[in-house]
Amino acid sequence: MNKVEEVEAARKVREFEDLRPLLFSIAYRILGSVSEAEDAVQETWLRFDGSTTPPTSTKAFLSTTVTRISIDVLRSARVRREEYVGPWFPEPLLSDPYQDPARTAELADSVSMAALLLLERLSPLERSVFVLREVFAFGFDDIGEAVGRSEAACRQLLVRARRHMRAERPRFAVDRQERQELATRFFEALTDGDVGALQSLLAADVQLVGDGGGKAPQFARAVVGPEKVARLLASVIPQMARLDVVFEPHEVNGQPGALFRDRDGKVLHTLALDVLDGQIQTIRAVLNPDKLGHLGPVADAWAIDRELRRARQRRN
Repeated sequence: MNKVEEVEAARKVREFEDLRPLLFSIAYRILGSVSEAEDAVQETWLRFDGSTTPPTSTKAFLSTTVTRISIDVLRSARVRREEYVGPWFPEPLLSDPYQDPARTAELADSVSMAALLLLERLSPLERSVFVLREVFAFGFDDIGEAVGRSEAACRQLLVRARRHMRAERPRFAVDRQERQELATRFFEALTDGDVGALQSLLAADVQLVGDGGGKAPQFARAVVGPEKVARLLASVIPQMARLDVVFEPHEVNGQPGALFRDRDGKVLHTLALDVLDGQIQTIRAVLNPDKLGHLGPVADAWAIDRELRRARQRRN
């Protein structure tokens, strides 16, 4: 490689790395999977690195490429998700690499579990157009290039996507500090096993739902209602603590949550809270080990479940 080629290669790397956070954030919102989004970004780099003609706009070229790759991946992923065991949740994201100080709240809400689950109801094209326009404010000319449709067709896709999203689009507490304070009280009550305190923080129709994918122990169905949810949490979490399971309060998909670890520091599961009107509406646990590997070494949830069962038998 001569000097000119070295300079060109270095320029490509810098341009790509500058845009990597945006590319990952686009792919993750389309796919709902950290691992698949990372693969899509890597494939985008390979295509960019292999191109011989510099694009007019590197951002437009890379965004188009990662979007097209993500659409193809999503089409095949949707078939797998139809066969998924139990509720399917996105892979938990602890930190969104793309930041825009002017739109922090909107970006956080767009990556929430609730928002991503709602996006699952859209077709791959509708989902991609919605993400590029509503989340990242792309122009319709760039969106059309990305999804291979005319600007007019993209506008129609956006209208349909907005119609689907509008009726059930999740709303979250506007005051992020107030939301975080509520989450702090929740996790304090969780630590203490305080049923009353927990119940006071839960909405009347609160749900506790888990995604184990058939690969981790979990409750058979959603637990509904503040009393049932509070009693279950106040019973199970202190029992887990006696086995040296700890949790770290942490933002999960832009919302208050926690990362649970076993005594060896391995990831057991995540918990994410949807907060609205000063109460917790939904609690989502991701337990499927296949969805936790990007967070670090994964714990053996079945072994912990066996320990919990033995402990209960000894007490009885």
